Amino acid sequence: MSEVLIELPGSGVAIVRINRPEAHNALNAAVRAGLAKAFAELETNEEVRCVVLAGSEKVFAAGADIKAMAEASPAEMTNNGADHSWRVLREFSKPVIAAVNGWSLGGGCELAMHADIIIAGEGARFGQPEIKVGIIPGAGGTQRLTRAVGKFKAMKILLTGEAISAREAEAMGLVSEVVADEAVFERALALANVIAALPSIAARKIKELVLAGADLPLNAALSMERQAFWLMFDTVDQKEGMRAFIEKRSPVFTGK
Repeated sequence: MSEVLIELPGSGVAIVRINRPEAHNALNAAVRAGLAKAFAELETNEEVRCVVLAGSEKVFAAGADIKAMAEASPAEMTNNGADHSWRVLREFSKPVIAAVNGWSLGGGCELAMHADIIIAGEGARFGQPEIKVGIIPGAGGTQRLTRAVGKFKAMKILLTGEAISAREAEAMGLVSEVVADEAVFERALALANVIAALPSIAARKIKELVLAGADLPLNAALSMERQAFWLMFDTVDQKEGMRAFIEKRSPVFTGK
């Protein structure tokens, strides 16, 4: 059975699900490769406009596979393909919503932070416990977490390795929304359907601007935004959206 499953329920939404229940969805090489393959395929699928990334109802991803890493050398870690897998996720241009139940630790927390929106269940737990096994986060944990919650909250999580609750994560800006555990996937899917029904060019451009602008001086980021704003007026969806607004009808967006 594949460690990563893709579902295409229609309406422009795809579901990518980690499927390694016997190891609490730990991110071994097969899972990482499966995620990279799935997102590479969805990048070129013009029918897909938003992706829901999920684990199971009990666990999102409980970190990396420690057994596979325990005796590895630096050379082996360098050549294990992980960097390529994370790069595919990092460069994915379409909106991604993470549906998080249960544990989201280490690489699992880093995986969730690759999403654009995180919907968490009341029982979800987030953390970067790498320090407890003598290493540091290696897939963006020290960088994305700090950008999401600020230095002092991030330092506490990173230096103690302690997990935080979904409500704590929401309060510090790591989580978009907290819902009942049993409602996580349906809420993520509902949001994905909303986003997929909107102009896909604008959605991808918003994601690009938010991510790229975070590393630029404000004036440069504002200039980039303004130029992208002007370019939207060359899209079919802009014409349709504004005409529908004026004519007081529902727009029909085509992603062009």
